Amino acid sequence: MEQRISLVTLAVADLDATRRFYLDGLGWEAFADVPGDVLMIRAGEHLLLSLWVEPHFEAEVGAIRRGDGVAPITIAHNVGSDAEVDAVLATARDAGADPVVPALKREWGGYSGYFGDPDGYRWEIAHAPGEITEMVVPK
Repeated sequence: MEQRISLVTLAVADLDATRRFYLDGLGWEAFADVPGDVLMIRAGEHLLLSLWVEPHFEAEVGAIRRGDGVAPITIAHNVGSDAEVDAVLATARDAGADPVVPALKREWGGYSGYFGDPDGYRWEIAHAPGEITEMVVPK
């Protein structure tokens, strides 16, 4: 098996709210958009973010675990500077993200903050100087 990821699929409760958040709010573009079913967004050269309505997700994958707290996953979007972190968090806030956790200098040497999408999935917006930035931030 090649060492790569092709799709990240997240179950969503309200596809219309998800569409408004990602496409209208964040300004992303749909790769595929099937109303009432799935929204796919190209998130990298060979990577799709697939946002799939919960009933269809559960029918194929299995029952979703529900309960209090945050889903045990974060999705990271790295940028080239601390100022870009703050700008992306402001865009997310304007798009209706809740919560938005302000960025801080982190013990690992970077600068990052978080926002929640309409289903509570947490996005980390980060500037990680050095090798990681060189690897994951497009030039």
